[in-house]
Amino acid sequence: MTSQTPASIPDRRRVLVAKPRGYCAGVDRAVEAVEKALAQYGAPIYVRKQIVHNTHVVRTLEGRGAIFVDETEEVPEGAIVVFSAHGVAPAVHDEAARRRLKTIDATCPLVTKVHNEAKRFAAQDYDILLIGHEGHEEVEGTAGEAPDHVQLVDGLDGVGTVSVRDPRKVVWLSQTTLSVDETTETVTRLKERFPNLIDPPSDDICYATSNRQTAVKEIAAQSQLVLVVGSENSSNSKRLVEVALDYGAKASYLVDDASHIDDTWLHGVTTVGLTSGASVPEILVDGVLHKLATHGFTDVEEVESVQERMRFALPHELRKDLRA
Repeated sequence: MTSQTPASIPDRRRVLVAKPRGYCAGVDRAVEAVEKALAQYGAPIYVRKQIVHNTHVVRTLEGRGAIFVDETEEVPEGAIVVFSAHGVAPAVHDEAARRRLKTIDATCPLVTKVHNEAKRFAAQDYDILLIGHEGHEEVEGTAGEAPDHVQLVDGLDGVGTVSVRDPRKVVWLSQTTLSVDETTETVTRLKERFPNLIDPPSDDICYATSNRQTAVKEIAAQSQLVLVVGSENSSNSKRLVEVALDYGAKASYLVDDASHIDDTWLHGVTTVGLTSGASVPEILVDGVLHKLATHGFTDVEEVESVQERMRFALPHELRKDLRA
């Protein structure tokens, strides 16, 4: 997408589209896992929780024969169940084994990395301070790896309530979809309380979350309004709204799709920034661009800040059957 409207036109209305945006490698892998499972085994395929946090994706997969459940106990014995990209606690795997379920684990490999870190530090008897949002599925899965060692730190407000056994043996980990800036500030506060706090071996916030926040920072200062396409339960999408406001946008809203745009938001606006969360298919962004075009925003420019080439292989349980 390139700019085509001359800058000399006074009422020029333009859209700055952030790149990268939309699907990350972990989401692409998880959605493809459900699609391939449906093709390989036939419907129904059960999925524990939403495979990714996007309403459109869930509805589309339901239309193809996927059945979404809250807990493994809702899956008929012996059936196929896919675990979502957010990961699950060991207790969920144990329950699936007891019910003789065929499992396909679509946990994002970057979430699995955090799970492995939690297990390793727990084995060394560290107190683990897990920075994340209470109730989020990813946090529940990670904490479930070492429940006796993990304490949740839900942002800056949670720093003051942390209590550890030995201040010399404390490590922090984080949910992969947090605000980079806010997490950095939370860690700084934690280190003021615990100077010996150990950092994880590598950054827990995933590349896609970080890259999408970097991209929205680039367009926010030039935009009077930033629209973030994503569902309300998508942590990384909600963080993009916050980042846009922090970096100069006068207004920013989270919208599931074009139908959720309030036309009054566009009054007096000449530049709209547009991005989408890591679980959002590009067709929803196209829909927003189409709606904006009907309001005269026909000058569309893509602003690329980081190139992404990451890909993940399908879950091994599925690859094995696809090769057979």
